[in-house]
Amino acid sequence: PRPANSHKGTFGSVGILGGATGMVGAAILAGRAALNLGAGRVYLGLLADVDHAPVIDFGQPELMLRSPRELLRQMKPLDCLVIGPGLGSEIAACDFLQQALHGDLPLVLDADALNLIAIHEELSHALKHREAPGVLTPHPSEAARLLNVTTDEVQRDRPKAARRLAEKFNCPLVLKGAGSICVFVDGRYFFNATGNPGLSTAGTGDVLSGFLGALLTQGLALEKALLLSVYLHGAAADRLFDLTGGPLGMTASEIILSARNLLNQWVYV
Repeated sequence: PRPANSHKGTFGSVGILGGATGMVGAAILAGRAALNLGAGRVYLGLLADVDHAPVIDFGQPELMLRSPRELLRQMKPLDCLVIGPGLGSEIAACDFLQQALHGDLPLVLDADALNLIAIHEELSHALKHREAPGVLTPHPSEAARLLNVTTDEVQRDRPKAARRLAEKFNCPLVLKGAGSICVFVDGRYFFNATGNPGLSTAGTGDVLSGFLGALLTQGLALEKALLLSVYLHGAAADRLFDLTGGPLGMTASEIILSARNLLNQWVYV
């Protein structure tokens, strides 16, 4: 049987905040991932200056491109906000991240959002004490910055590092890498069994954050959305591996379409 639509009777709206000059592709990948995984409407708030910010994504014209201020002004229609893909480290990025942290939307925090939180104590404090749900998606180097340790220390005991992050920021998270680990605030953690070296290519982390935003937007509980998005992300890469005979040349854009096909098969077949 076909699943019921989300709690609002639609497939919801997700915002993506990022895409500074030179990094617009990261935000576009996250937006395309969210759209193809079932979000009804996807808004991109791009930080790129006017000379470098596109007004339309010709490869995915369904995406609605906005300035960051326009996106944050219309947060009420959104069900979830993904912030970080290509966000950059300028003062404006800090200001927009601070506004998001003080808002009441569920947040997916990735990439540069995590790096800014590691640097600025006020952002770290806002994250730990916010009442609305949030989820972190660090890779080992980002996790090391958040914990103020070396990447080698994170990798030596990945479950311990992931649990420390969940406790420090009062947030569930996925520590990405070979054998991704999903950790919840109560200390439970789960190793993900899917995925292959093709996921080490550029943009795959942006795609994962878009998947997670899409599932949250459709009303899936945060823990289930985290576990499903991580598992599906790896399974989509494994499907591509089987089709092509290996990971060479695997791209983030291909993972989006592979994941869409897999999820439809799991739900409807």
